Amino acid sequence: MAALAALAVQTAPAVQAADGTPTARSAATAPAASVTAATAAKVDYATWQKDCQAVMDQALPYLKQRIAAARPGEKQAIVLDIDNTALETDFGFSYPQPANRPVLDAARYAQEHGVSLFFVTARPGVLYWPTEYNLEHDGYEVSGLHVRGLTDLFKDVAAYKTAQRVGIENDGYTIIANIGNNATDLSGGHAEKTFKLPDYDGQLS
Repeated sequence: MAALAALAVQTAPAVQAADGTPTARSAATAPAASVTAATAAKVDYATWQKDCQAVMDQALPYLKQRIAAARPGEKQAIVLDIDNTALETDFGFSYPQPANRPVLDAARYAQEHGVSLFFVTARPGVLYWPTEYNLEHDGYEVSGLHVRGLTDLFKDVAAYKTAQRVGIENDGYTIIANIGNNATDLSGGHAEKTFKLPDYDGQLS
């Protein structure tokens, strides 16, 4: 387990208003202005948390409104990336890794109101069980965890992640939000709205 946890730390993976259509494309919600200043220097934890909170301060009001407006029989879902989105991968030097608190707070609101959480990551399949345990340990209710199988490791990450969202929709879910910190987490549509956390021009995985 310890070896897998160490590998998890080292493994790097790899937005327009809702229109009511599950496959609607979205334009990215920009992080706070302080992100630009942070790119010039090494990213520190306090800056990262501040910038993540700024994004989730936009996401939570939207989620509250969209959840309240659920259509009869609608199965709502949120898709989340894991590394430096759901978990503090580049800052959590322990196992289980800590949750990214601003994201966890929004996710908890959603899951307490009947929304299913799906995690789509570029982590390899060998990390499925330690990753699922980590997420649940931190307070996420995991409705589905999508990791890359052997053949997926040779595919474009953005295309792989888009295909996973299509599969979630095919299971009858409406993806009301997609949250990630990398363009490959969010491109390709199949979410009503997306929220981009900072990666500081690739400084964070």
